[in-house]
Amino acid sequence: MGSGLLQAQETAAAAVDSGNSAWIFTATALVLFMTMPGLALFYGGLVRGKNFLSVLGQCAGIAFVASLLWVGGLYSLAFKGDGKWIGDLSAAFLHGIGTDAVAVNTSIPELLFVMFQMTFAIITPALYIGAVVERMKFSAVMLFSALWLALVYTPVTKWVWGGGWLFEMGIRDLAGGIVVHATAGVSALVLAILLGKRKGFPQHPHPPHNPAMVFIGAAMLWVGWFGFNAGSQLSAGGSAAMTMLVTHLSACAAALVWMLLEKVRNGKIGVVGMVTGLVAGLATVTPASGDVGPLGAIAIGSLAAVVCYFAVSLIREKWHIDDSLDVFAVHGVGGILGTILLAFFGQKSLGGLGIVKPVGEQLLIQLTGLGVTIVWSALATVILFFLVKKTIGVRVTQEQEYEGLDRAEHGENAYPMES
Repeated sequence: MGSGLLQAQETAAAAVDSGNSAWIFTATALVLFMTMPGLALFYGGLVRGKNFLSVLGQCAGIAFVASLLWVGGLYSLAFKGDGKWIGDLSAAFLHGIGTDAVAVNTSIPELLFVMFQMTFAIITPALYIGAVVERMKFSAVMLFSALWLALVYTPVTKWVWGGGWLFEMGIRDLAGGIVVHATAGVSALVLAILLGKRKGFPQHPHPPHNPAMVFIGAAMLWVGWFGFNAGSQLSAGGSAAMTMLVTHLSACAAALVWMLLEKVRNGKIGVVGMVTGLVAGLATVTPASGDVGPLGAIAIGSLAAVVCYFAVSLIREKWHIDDSLDVFAVHGVGGILGTILLAFFGQKSLGGLGIVKPVGEQLLIQLTGLGVTIVWSALATVILFFLVKKTIGVRVTQEQEYEGLDRAEHGENAYPMES
Protein backbone atom coordinates (compact mmCIF):
# COMPACT_ATOMS: atom_id res chain seq x y z
CA MET A 1 0.00 0.00 0.00
CA GLY A 2 2.84 2.37 0.87
CA SER A 3 4.68 1.76 -2.40
CA GLY A 4 1.43 2.13 -4.34
CA LEU A 5 0.78 5.49 -2.72
CA LEU A 6 4.33 6.57 -3.49
CA GLN A 7 3.91 5.55 -7.11
CA ALA A 8 0.64 7.51 -7.36
CA GLN A 9 2.32 10.59 -5.91
CA GLU A 10 5.19 10.28 -8.35
CA THR A 11 2.74 9.99 -11.26
CA ALA A 12 0.87 13.05 -10.08
CA ALA A 13 4.09 14.95 -9.63
CA ALA A 14 5.09 14.10 -13.17
CA ALA A 15 1.71 15.32 -14.43
CA VAL A 16 2.07 18.68 -12.68
CA ASP A 17 4.05 21.30 -14.55
CA SER A 18 5.80 23.63 -12.13
CA GLY A 19 5.92 26.52 -14.61
CA ASN A 20 2.21 26.36 -15.37
CA SER A 21 1.42 25.97 -11.70
CA ALA A 22 3.56 28.95 -10.74
CA TRP A 23 1.70 31.11 -13.23
CA ILE A 24 -1.72 30.03 -11.95
CA PHE A 25 -0.62 30.67 -8.36
CA THR A 26 0.19 34.21 -9.50
CA ALA A 27 -3.01 34.56 -11.54
CA THR A 28 -5.09 33.43 -8.57
CA ALA A 29 -3.60 36.16 -6.41
CA LEU A 30 -4.19 38.69 -9.20
CA VAL A 31 -7.89 37.84 -9.49
CA LEU A 32 -8.38 38.16 -5.73
CA PHE A 33 -6.49 41.47 -6.00
CA MET A 34 -9.21 42.59 -8.43
CA THR A 35 -11.87 42.36 -5.73
CA MET A 36 -9.87 43.38 -2.70
CA PRO A 37 -8.58 46.02 -3.06
CA GLY A 38 -9.27 46.80 -6.75
CA LEU A 39 -13.05 46.69 -7.07
CA ALA A 40 -13.52 47.84 -3.48
CA LEU A 41 -11.57 51.06 -4.12
CA PHE A 42 -13.05 51.55 -7.61
CA TYR A 43 -16.61 51.31 -6.32
CA GLY A 44 -15.77 52.99 -3.01
CA GLY A 45 -14.41 56.08 -4.72
CA LEU A 46 -17.54 56.36 -6.86
CA VAL A 47 -19.98 56.64 -3.94
CA ARG A 48 -20.40 59.51 -1.48
CA GLY A 49 -18.00 59.66 1.44
CA LYS A 50 -20.66 58.65 3.97
CA ASN A 51 -21.09 55.30 2.20
CA PHE A 52 -17.46 54.46 1.46
CA LEU A 53 -16.93 51.91 4.24
CA SER A 54 -20.20 50.16 3.41
CA VAL A 55 -18.90 49.35 -0.07
CA LEU A 56 -15.63 48.01 1.33
CA GLY A 57 -17.60 45.91 3.79
CA GLN A 58 -19.85 44.47 1.09
CA CYS A 59 -16.89 43.48 -1.09
CA ALA A 60 -15.17 41.87 1.90
CA GLY A 61 -18.29 40.11 3.17
CA ILE A 62 -19.00 38.59 -0.23
CA ALA A 63 -15.41 37.34 -0.41
CA PHE A 64 -15.79 35.60 2.95
CA VAL A 65 -19.17 34.00 2.15
CA ALA A 66 -18.28 32.96 -1.41
CA SER A 67 -15.06 31.27 -0.31
CA LEU A 68 -16.74 29.05 2.26
CA LEU A 69 -19.67 28.19 0.01
CA TRP A 70 -17.32 27.35 -2.86
CA VAL A 71 -15.40 24.81 -0.82
CA GLY A 72 -18.51 23.57 0.96
CA GLY A 73 -20.25 22.42 -2.21
CA LEU A 74 -20.48 24.95 -5.02
CA TYR A 75 -17.19 23.90 -6.62
CA SER A 76 -18.40 20.32 -6.67
CA LEU A 77 -21.75 21.31 -8.18
CA ALA A 78 -19.99 23.33 -10.87
CA PHE A 79 -17.21 20.94 -11.87
CA LYS A 80 -18.08 17.42 -10.69
CA GLY A 81 -20.59 14.85 -11.89
CA ASP A 82 -22.00 14.01 -15.29
CA GLY A 83 -25.02 16.29 -15.14
CA LYS A 84 -25.42 18.73 -18.01
CA TRP A 85 -27.34 21.33 -15.97
CA ILE A 86 -25.81 20.89 -12.52
CA GLY A 87 -23.14 18.69 -10.98
CA ASP A 88 -23.17 16.68 -7.76
CA LEU A 89 -21.81 16.98 -4.23
CA SER A 90 -19.25 14.20 -4.50
CA ALA A 91 -16.46 16.69 -3.76
CA ALA A 92 -18.24 18.74 -1.09
CA PHE A 93 -15.66 20.24 1.27
CA LEU A 94 -13.15 18.97 -1.32
CA HIS A 95 -13.72 15.35 -0.37
CA GLY A 96 -11.37 13.13 -2.34
CA ILE A 97 -9.22 16.00 -3.63
CA GLY A 98 -5.78 15.46 -2.15
CA THR A 99 -2.53 17.28 -2.62
CA ASP A 100 -1.61 14.84 -5.39
CA ALA A 101 -4.80 15.41 -7.45
CA VAL A 102 -4.37 17.04 -10.86
CA ALA A 103 -7.16 19.13 -12.40
CA VAL A 104 -8.75 17.52 -15.46
CA ASN A 105 -7.16 18.47 -18.79
CA THR A 106 -4.50 20.58 -17.07
CA SER A 107 -1.04 20.22 -15.61
CA ILE A 108 -1.82 22.06 -12.35
CA PRO A 109 -2.90 20.71 -8.94
CA GLU A 110 -6.66 20.48 -8.57
CA LEU A 111 -6.47 22.35 -5.28
CA LEU A 112 -4.95 25.25 -7.18
CA PHE A 113 -7.74 25.04 -9.77
CA VAL A 114 -10.27 25.12 -6.92
CA MET A 115 -8.67 28.26 -5.54
CA PHE A 116 -8.41 29.94 -8.95
CA GLN A 117 -12.08 29.31 -9.67
CA MET A 118 -12.96 30.48 -6.17
CA THR A 119 -11.66 33.95 -6.98
CA PHE A 120 -14.12 34.13 -9.89
CA ALA A 121 -16.95 33.15 -7.55
CA ILE A 122 -15.83 35.99 -5.28
CA ILE A 123 -15.67 38.81 -7.81
CA THR A 124 -18.82 37.97 -9.77
CA PRO A 125 -21.41 38.81 -7.08
CA ALA A 126 -19.21 41.70 -5.95
CA LEU A 127 -19.81 43.29 -9.36
CA TYR A 128 -23.55 43.73 -8.95
CA ILE A 129 -23.31 45.55 -5.63
CA GLY A 130 -22.36 48.60 -7.72
CA ALA A 131 -26.02 48.78 -8.76
CA VAL A 132 -27.39 48.89 -5.20
CA VAL A 133 -24.84 50.94 -3.26
CA GLU A 134 -25.97 53.55 -0.72
CA ARG A 135 -29.37 51.93 -0.12
CA MET A 136 -29.27 48.11 0.24
CA LYS A 137 -28.88 46.61 3.70
CA PHE A 138 -25.60 44.84 4.41
CA SER A 139 -27.41 41.75 5.71
CA ALA A 140 -29.53 41.64 2.55
CA VAL A 141 -26.43 41.85 0.35
CA MET A 142 -24.90 38.92 2.22
CA LEU A 143 -27.99 36.69 2.11
CA PHE A 144 -28.85 37.53 -1.48
CA SER A 145 -25.28 36.90 -2.62
CA ALA A 146 -25.10 33.51 -0.92
CA LEU A 147 -28.34 32.40 -2.57
CA TRP A 148 -27.37 33.95 -5.91
CA LEU A 149 -24.09 32.07 -6.01
CA ALA A 150 -25.97 28.81 -5.57
CA LEU A 151 -28.88 29.51 -7.89
CA VAL A 152 -27.27 31.58 -10.67
CA TYR A 153 -23.49 31.52 -10.73
CA THR A 154 -22.92 27.82 -10.04
CA PRO A 155 -25.35 26.41 -12.63
CA VAL A 156 -24.11 28.78 -15.36
CA THR A 157 -20.52 27.84 -14.52
CA LYS A 158 -21.48 24.20 -14.95
CA TRP A 159 -23.16 24.88 -18.29
CA VAL A 160 -20.21 26.76 -19.78
CA TRP A 161 -17.02 25.62 -18.03
CA GLY A 162 -17.95 22.44 -16.18
CA GLY A 163 -18.78 20.18 -19.10
CA GLY A 164 -22.46 21.12 -19.21
CA TRP A 165 -24.86 21.49 -22.11
CA LEU A 166 -23.44 24.76 -23.44
CA PHE A 167 -19.91 23.40 -23.20
CA GLU A 168 -20.97 20.43 -25.32
CA MET A 169 -22.58 22.76 -27.87
CA GLY A 170 -19.22 24.45 -28.34
CA ILE A 171 -19.79 27.76 -26.54
CA ARG A 172 -16.75 30.05 -26.41
CA ASP A 173 -16.19 32.02 -23.20
CA LEU A 174 -12.61 31.95 -22.01
CA ALA A 175 -12.89 34.01 -18.84
CA GLY A 176 -16.49 34.93 -18.19
CA GLY A 177 -18.40 37.08 -20.67
CA ILE A 178 -21.37 34.83 -19.93
CA VAL A 179 -20.44 33.24 -16.62
CA VAL A 180 -19.32 36.46 -14.93
CA HIS A 181 -20.37 39.61 -16.75
CA ALA A 182 -23.73 38.60 -18.24
CA THR A 183 -24.96 37.03 -14.99
CA ALA A 184 -23.80 39.87 -12.74
CA GLY A 185 -24.78 42.59 -15.21
CA VAL A 186 -28.32 41.35 -15.75
CA SER A 187 -28.83 40.79 -12.03
CA ALA A 188 -27.52 44.30 -11.36
CA LEU A 189 -30.10 45.84 -13.69
CA VAL A 190 -32.95 43.83 -12.18
CA LEU A 191 -31.84 44.67 -8.63
CA ALA A 192 -31.63 48.37 -9.44
CA ILE A 193 -35.19 48.33 -10.80
CA LEU A 194 -36.66 46.32 -7.91
CA LEU A 195 -34.81 48.17 -5.18
CA GLY A 196 -35.70 51.62 -6.47
CA LYS A 197 -33.78 54.82 -6.83
CA ARG A 198 -31.61 56.58 -4.30
CA LYS A 199 -33.21 59.60 -2.68
CA GLY A 200 -32.89 62.54 -5.07
CA PHE A 201 -32.06 60.53 -8.20
CA PRO A 202 -31.98 61.69 -10.98
CA GLN A 203 -32.72 65.32 -10.10
CA HIS A 204 -29.74 65.63 -7.78
CA PRO A 205 -26.40 64.15 -8.82
CA HIS A 206 -24.48 61.79 -6.59
CA PRO A 207 -20.91 62.58 -7.69
CA PRO A 208 -17.93 60.36 -6.77
CA HIS A 209 -16.42 61.47 -3.48
CA ASN A 210 -12.87 60.53 -4.53
CA PRO A 211 -12.07 60.33 -8.27
CA ALA A 212 -8.40 59.68 -7.48
CA MET A 213 -9.41 56.55 -5.59
CA VAL A 214 -11.54 55.48 -8.56
CA PHE A 215 -8.46 55.76 -10.76
CA ILE A 216 -6.33 53.72 -8.33
CA GLY A 217 -8.99 51.03 -8.09
CA ALA A 218 -9.32 50.87 -11.88
CA ALA A 219 -5.55 50.54 -12.22
CA MET A 220 -5.63 47.60 -9.83
CA LEU A 221 -8.46 46.03 -11.84
CA TRP A 222 -6.39 46.46 -15.00
CA VAL A 223 -3.42 44.65 -13.53
CA GLY A 224 -5.57 41.97 -11.93
CA TRP A 225 -7.42 41.36 -15.19
CA PHE A 226 -4.28 39.79 -16.66
CA GLY A 227 -4.72 37.00 -14.11
CA PHE A 228 -8.44 36.89 -14.87
CA ASN A 229 -8.04 36.40 -18.62
CA ALA A 230 -4.53 35.03 -19.21
CA GLY A 231 -4.81 32.81 -16.13
CA SER A 232 -7.89 31.20 -17.65
CA GLN A 233 -5.63 29.52 -20.21
CA LEU A 234 -4.41 27.42 -17.24
CA SER A 235 -0.91 27.34 -18.69
CA ALA A 236 2.06 29.66 -19.09
CA GLY A 237 2.60 29.29 -22.84
CA GLY A 238 1.98 31.29 -25.96
CA SER A 239 -1.81 31.18 -25.62
CA ALA A 240 -1.64 32.93 -22.25
CA ALA A 241 0.77 35.48 -23.72
CA MET A 242 -1.60 36.29 -26.57
CA THR A 243 -4.52 36.52 -24.15
CA MET A 244 -2.61 38.97 -21.98
CA LEU A 245 -1.68 41.06 -25.02
CA VAL A 246 -5.19 41.31 -26.46
CA THR A 247 -6.62 42.10 -23.01
CA HIS A 248 -4.26 45.05 -22.74
CA LEU A 249 -4.91 46.30 -26.27
CA SER A 250 -8.69 46.19 -25.89
CA ALA A 251 -8.49 48.19 -22.65
CA CYS A 252 -6.28 50.84 -24.27
CA ALA A 253 -8.48 51.16 -27.37
CA ALA A 254 -11.66 51.44 -25.31
CA ALA A 255 -10.21 54.08 -23.00
CA LEU A 256 -9.04 56.22 -25.92
CA VAL A 257 -12.37 56.02 -27.76
CA TRP A 258 -14.27 56.80 -24.53
CA MET A 259 -12.05 59.85 -24.04
CA LEU A 260 -12.82 61.00 -27.59
CA LEU A 261 -16.56 60.61 -27.02
CA GLU A 262 -16.39 62.64 -23.82
CA LYS A 263 -14.37 65.37 -25.55
CA VAL A 264 -16.86 65.61 -28.41
CA ARG A 265 -19.97 65.55 -26.21
CA ASN A 266 -18.81 67.40 -23.11
CA GLY A 267 -15.78 69.36 -24.19
CA LYS A 268 -13.65 67.81 -21.43
CA ILE A 269 -12.16 64.42 -20.65
CA GLY A 270 -12.94 63.19 -17.16
CA VAL A 271 -10.56 60.83 -15.40
CA VAL A 272 -13.50 58.79 -14.08
CA GLY A 273 -14.83 58.47 -17.63
CA MET A 274 -11.40 57.52 -18.88
CA VAL A 275 -11.08 54.56 -16.53
CA THR A 276 -14.72 53.59 -17.03
CA GLY A 277 -13.89 53.14 -20.70
CA LEU A 278 -10.86 51.12 -19.67
CA VAL A 279 -13.00 48.74 -17.63
CA ALA A 280 -15.52 48.46 -20.48
CA GLY A 281 -12.72 47.35 -22.79
CA LEU A 282 -11.54 44.78 -20.27
CA ALA A 283 -15.03 43.37 -19.71
CA THR A 284 -15.83 43.17 -23.40
CA VAL A 285 -12.68 41.36 -24.47
CA THR A 286 -12.91 38.89 -21.59
CA PRO A 287 -14.94 36.16 -23.36
CA ALA A 288 -13.05 36.68 -26.62
CA SER A 289 -9.52 36.91 -25.22
CA GLY A 290 -8.73 33.30 -26.09
CA ASP A 291 -9.88 33.60 -29.71
CA VAL A 292 -8.90 37.00 -31.10
CA GLY A 293 -5.65 38.55 -32.26
CA PRO A 294 -4.36 42.11 -31.81
CA LEU A 295 -6.50 43.67 -34.57
CA GLY A 296 -9.62 41.98 -33.27
CA ALA A 297 -8.87 43.16 -29.73
CA ILE A 298 -8.48 46.77 -30.85
CA ALA A 299 -11.75 46.55 -32.78
CA ILE A 300 -13.55 44.98 -29.83
CA GLY A 301 -12.25 47.62 -27.44
CA SER A 302 -13.26 50.44 -29.77
CA LEU A 303 -16.77 49.04 -30.22
CA ALA A 304 -17.04 48.43 -26.48
CA ALA A 305 -16.41 52.10 -25.75
CA VAL A 306 -19.10 53.29 -28.16
CA VAL A 307 -21.76 50.77 -27.16
CA CYS A 308 -21.16 50.95 -23.40
CA TYR A 309 -20.86 54.76 -23.42
CA PHE A 310 -24.29 55.18 -24.96
CA ALA A 311 -25.70 52.36 -22.81
CA VAL A 312 -24.74 54.42 -19.74
CA SER A 313 -26.61 57.43 -21.14
CA LEU A 314 -29.63 55.35 -22.11
CA ILE A 315 -30.04 53.65 -18.73
CA ARG A 316 -29.24 56.67 -16.58
CA GLU A 317 -30.61 59.62 -18.57
CA LYS A 318 -33.42 58.14 -20.66
CA TRP A 319 -34.75 55.26 -18.59
CA HIS A 320 -33.86 56.87 -15.22
CA ILE A 321 -32.83 53.50 -13.77
CA ASP A 322 -30.51 54.02 -10.81
CA ASP A 323 -27.89 51.43 -11.67
CA SER A 324 -25.67 53.53 -9.44
CA LEU A 325 -22.23 52.62 -10.77
CA ASP A 326 -23.27 51.57 -14.29
CA VAL A 327 -22.78 47.86 -13.73
CA PHE A 328 -25.13 46.67 -16.45
CA ALA A 329 -24.05 49.29 -18.99
CA VAL A 330 -20.35 48.48 -18.57
CA HIS A 331 -20.08 44.88 -17.39
CA GLY A 332 -23.37 43.42 -18.61
CA VAL A 333 -23.45 45.10 -22.01
CA GLY A 334 -19.69 44.64 -22.39
CA GLY A 335 -19.77 40.93 -21.58
CA ILE A 336 -22.72 40.34 -23.89
CA LEU A 337 -21.12 42.33 -26.71
CA GLY A 338 -17.80 40.49 -26.42
CA THR A 339 -19.55 37.12 -26.36
CA ILE A 340 -21.19 37.98 -29.69
CA LEU A 341 -18.20 39.64 -31.35
CA LEU A 342 -15.86 36.71 -30.77
CA ALA A 343 -17.82 34.70 -33.33
CA PHE A 344 -16.62 37.23 -35.91
CA PHE A 345 -13.19 38.37 -34.70
CA GLY A 346 -12.19 34.84 -33.75
CA GLN A 347 -12.17 33.90 -37.43
CA LYS A 348 -8.75 33.77 -39.09
CA SER A 349 -9.99 35.99 -41.91
CA LEU A 350 -10.43 38.78 -39.34
CA GLY A 351 -7.14 38.19 -37.58
CA GLY A 352 -8.44 35.65 -35.07
CA LEU A 353 -6.78 32.49 -33.87
CA GLY A 354 -9.20 30.30 -35.77
CA ILE A 355 -12.60 29.26 -34.43
CA VAL A 356 -13.42 25.90 -35.99
CA LYS A 357 -17.11 26.56 -36.60
CA PRO A 358 -18.34 29.01 -39.29
CA VAL A 359 -19.47 32.46 -38.15
CA GLY A 360 -23.19 31.74 -38.38
CA GLU A 361 -23.01 28.47 -36.46
CA GLN A 362 -20.80 29.87 -33.72
CA LEU A 363 -22.93 33.00 -33.44
CA LEU A 364 -26.07 30.90 -32.94
CA ILE A 365 -24.37 28.98 -30.13
CA GLN A 366 -23.22 32.22 -28.49
CA LEU A 367 -26.70 33.75 -28.72
CA THR A 368 -28.29 30.60 -27.31
CA GLY A 369 -25.98 30.67 -24.31
CA LEU A 370 -26.59 34.36 -23.76
CA GLY A 371 -30.34 34.08 -24.11
CA VAL A 372 -30.72 31.28 -21.57
CA THR A 373 -28.28 32.90 -19.16
CA ILE A 374 -29.96 36.32 -19.33
CA VAL A 375 -33.44 34.89 -18.77
CA TRP A 376 -32.28 32.62 -15.94
CA SER A 377 -30.29 35.37 -14.22
CA ALA A 378 -33.21 37.81 -14.39
CA LEU A 379 -35.81 35.29 -13.21
CA ALA A 380 -33.68 33.99 -10.35
CA THR A 381 -32.83 37.53 -9.24
CA VAL A 382 -36.52 38.45 -9.02
CA ILE A 383 -37.28 35.33 -6.98
CA LEU A 384 -34.33 35.83 -4.63
CA PHE A 385 -35.03 39.55 -4.20
CA PHE A 386 -38.56 38.98 -2.96
CA LEU A 387 -37.46 36.05 -0.81
CA VAL A 388 -34.91 38.25 0.95
CA LYS A 389 -37.38 41.13 1.15
CA LYS A 390 -39.96 38.95 2.87
CA THR A 391 -37.47 37.52 5.36
CA ILE A 392 -35.01 40.22 6.46
CA GLY A 393 -35.84 43.19 4.22
CA VAL A 394 -33.62 44.67 1.52
CA ARG A 395 -33.54 48.45 1.85
CA VAL A 396 -32.35 50.72 4.62
CA THR A 397 -34.73 53.34 6.02
CA GLN A 398 -34.84 56.88 4.65
CA GLU A 399 -33.20 58.11 7.84
CA GLN A 400 -30.35 55.60 7.45
CA GLU A 401 -29.91 56.50 3.79
CA TYR A 402 -29.66 60.19 4.71
CA GLU A 403 -27.24 59.47 7.54
CA GLY A 404 -25.10 57.25 5.35
CA LEU A 405 -24.57 53.50 5.55
CA ASP A 406 -21.14 53.78 7.14
CA ARG A 407 -22.58 55.19 10.36
CA ALA A 408 -26.05 53.62 10.14
CA GLU A 409 -24.96 50.03 9.46
CA HIS A 410 -21.35 49.82 10.63
CA GLY A 411 -21.10 52.48 13.30
CA GLU A 412 -17.97 53.91 11.73
CA ASN A 413 -16.95 56.82 9.54
CA ALA A 414 -14.32 56.70 6.82
CA TYR A 415 -13.65 60.40 7.26
CA PRO A 416 -14.04 62.92 10.12
CA MET A 417 -16.89 64.52 8.21
CA GLU A 418 -18.95 64.05 5.03
CA SER A 419 -16.89 64.64 1.90
